[in-house]
Amino acid sequence: MKISIFQIFIILIIFPSLIMGLSTYNVISLGAKPDGKTDSTNAFIKAWYKACGTLGKSVINVPKGRYLIRNAITFQGGRCKSVNINFVIKGTIVAPSDYRVLGNAHSWFSFESTKGVTITGGKFDAKGVTLWNCKLSRKTGCPSGASTLAFTNSNNINIRGVTSINSQLGHISINGCNNVNIQSVKILASDNSPNTDGIHVQLSNRVTILKSKISTGDDCVSIGAGTTALRIENVLCGPGHGISIGSLAKDLNESGVENVIVNNVTFVGTQNGVRIKSWGRPSNGFVKKVVFQHCTMIDVQNPIIIDQNYCPGNQGCPGKASGVKISDVTYQDIHGTSATEVAVKFDCSAINHCQNIKLDNVKLSFNKKQPAKATCVYAEGSTRGLVVPKSCLY
Repeated sequence: MKISIFQIFIILIIFPSLIMGLSTYNVISLGAKPDGKTDSTNAFIKAWYKACGTLGKSVINVPKGRYLIRNAITFQGGRCKSVNINFVIKGTIVAPSDYRVLGNAHSWFSFESTKGVTITGGKFDAKGVTLWNCKLSRKTGCPSGASTLAFTNSNNINIRGVTSINSQLGHISINGCNNVNIQSVKILASDNSPNTDGIHVQLSNRVTILKSKISTGDDCVSIGAGTTALRIENVLCGPGHGISIGSLAKDLNESGVENVIVNNVTFVGTQNGVRIKSWGRPSNGFVKKVVFQHCTMIDVQNPIIIDQNYCPGNQGCPGKASGVKISDVTYQDIHGTSATEVAVKFDCSAINHCQNIKLDNVKLSFNKKQPAKATCVYAEGSTRGLVVPKSCLY
């Protein structure tokens, strides 16, 4: 059967990869050494620029081994020709042992203004323990640290099967991004590691976090201002500070948080379960259309909590009421055990009462056998089905 020129033209329009092909770049062939001692920063940068400058789809292969990335890298995507770049990592990316090298870099592996980037597999070992010890000792001069993996102003991002251990600061940061899928990641740090948020999301739309295990010293997932259409599902959280919307009201003019679904999450020994928190100070921010459902609490200190009087150190906010407006928040099928007597705490703003809070089949006990309590301040809402402890909403 003969194929006409017109038919060939149509095929190439539908399947452009037949023209552009798939380009593969191996970091070892570009100078990387998988010995964990030789700095491979330049090889990774070379691989990125080659992939970025290639039409079509590109793969950056990181074979088995340990690769020292001594310097912070920012992968810029603004001028990329490639429509898709996939890091296939089978080895371990290792930070320098001296935390001061990356201590003020803000982020270690950073992607800015990229489109269609995928990171598949691999382990990131940020060696943050010595920095944690510096901070915990209250020494002066400890740097803030670097987040391990950060995406800024990027679209169509996939992070799959990645393991992040001992981050200096946050493990994964999503800031100003659209259409992000994070799946089957493992995040590991000790329960006393300071400021090591597992996944932080802010100013981003359509972010999904699925089938992941997060054990860290701060929030398992922290949700910042400007987050919309976020879905968190099938996650194991603990140790850590739970899943938190906030802290909000850091600034007067602040974008709101809306359309958040947290589904089928298990919290084990965490400080909080599902939390919304805002500083007690003026703000134009809001939280609305949030659903926490089918969550299991196992010895969680604050299983359900809204705190609008957050004011660590009593600086910049004593005596002020939060301007953040919280409404349309549903807690459905939340069950398990509280490590404290107060299992449900709604401490809302005196000027912006929490509105339309719904408790639907909530069953929480204290120390497995004793009855728990609920406390409410300026919280309006309703209940449905069995609610234990007894609701204090009005």
